[in-house]
Amino acid sequence: MIVCVCNNISDREIRQAVEMGLTSMSDLYKELGVGTCCGKCVSYAREVMNEHLDARTTVTELRRTPADLAA
Repeated sequence: MIVCVCNNISDREIRQAVEMGLTSMSDLYKELGVGTCCGKCVSYAREVMNEHLDARTTVTELRRTPADLAA
């Protein structure tokens, strides 16, 4: 779905930007142009970004037991 009509930016593009490391509205503004024209998209763009940031999980350690290795 298009989030920023002025710059034709979709929710998918915002999620991809988050995957690439963007973590703030300032980042989205600079890199994608979100909110640079009329500004009506800013609240929804922030919502999409925050939901995707919250949904991401980070694996910091993978543990395997000897039973896992034998299987």
